[in-house]
Amino acid sequence: MPRPLWLTGDPDADALLSVDPNALLLGMVLDQQVPMEKAFSGPKVIAERMGGRLDVAAIAHADQDAFAALCAERPAVHRFPGAMAARVQAVCRVLVETADGDAAALWRDARSGDEVRRAIAALPGFGDQKSAIFTALLGKQYGVTPPGWREAAGAYGEEGCFRSVADVVDPDSLSRVRAAKKAAKAEIRALEEQTRAAKAGPSAG
Repeated sequence: MPRPLWLTGDPDADALLSVDPNALLLGMVLDQQVPMEKAFSGPKVIAERMGGRLDVAAIAHADQDAFAALCAERPAVHRFPGAMAARVQAVCRVLVETADGDAAALWRDARSGDEVRRAIAALPGFGDQKSAIFTALLGKQYGVTPPGWREAAGAYGEEGCFRSVADVVDPDSLSRVRAAKKAAKAEIRALEEQTRAAKAGPSAG
């Protein structure tokens, strides 16, 4: 069973994520170029602006411009409300067409972690990293633990790590995940600088 989630710091937003797989999936859709708390609060904001219920079918069939305007209302759901509104609608359309509007159908009967990850990766906007992180989140906090789920999630599935939203359960773990991400970005920048310097060759003296 899912555990009570702590991903936004907003009890109502976290409660929605804890009980509604569609909300959790759409939060993951929005988790891009904004703070995690902002992204995963998005489903609650959308629900409030659409009458109080997160209705995947209503989102899927909504007029594109109208839904984009809804997401752009201040405070905007995302720093790029138009692009992410289109992404949310695209995912909702897939859910309606292939899963009867129920995100849990993507993983409910999965026989392996690979099946879970492949189902997630097939959604619009879910690349290898995002699908691995979501597989880890499902396994660590949502009770979706078919055989091989940790392996399917790669490094994000490791026990005791602090690499992603999958490992956030309180303010302390959030700080640790942010510190790990900052260190990883610094390492990447350092490697890029070393590569550029190597390509440039020795400076003339």
